[in-house]
Amino acid sequence: MRIFLYLLAIVLANVITANFAPLILGIFIIPYGSFLIGATFILRDLVQNKYGKKKTYLFIGLALLLSAISSYLLGDTLWIVFASAVSFAVSETSDTEIYSRIKASISMRILYSGVVGGILDSTIFVIVGLSPLGAGFVPWDAVWMAILGQIIIKIVMQFLGVMVLQFTPITKERFAN
Repeated sequence: MRIFLYLLAIVLANVITANFAPLILGIFIIPYGSFLIGATFILRDLVQNKYGKKKTYLFIGLALLLSAISSYLLGDTLWIVFASAVSFAVSETSDTEIYSRIKASISMRILYSGVVGGILDSTIFVIVGLSPLGAGFVPWDAVWMAILGQIIIKIVMQFLGVMVLQFTPITKERFAN
């Protein structure tokens, strides 16, 4: 079920982002799919917790393929598909490695790895995909607003996810503070 939810969240994030204009929250520009991307880092950690790092990398590869295919089928340009794939590969790999190397409770590992993954995903995708360096959808003076808006949402999702998991018997390990 964890694998299915992980893969589903990634595809749904693409579908939602393709079908809804970004949320403009004050100065921040936030694609609605960012809410689910924040959750995917948690789901990926739960997959790794159950199946181990080696198998998790296979699931990340499958997720990357599904993400690229769904993004392309939803009408994204090849440049956006490329930027998404690069940001996904870097952020998911970073999340995986941080999660497996930190010596802390599961909740803190999920939080730390997801925050770093979210920052990398947001920064890389906006600069490579959306800025004038990429597809040019976001002008340079608004790039920081797009990056920061996504980072905030993804970090909030990490905190909410960890809070929910603290009260859910998802893993054999207890969620100690």
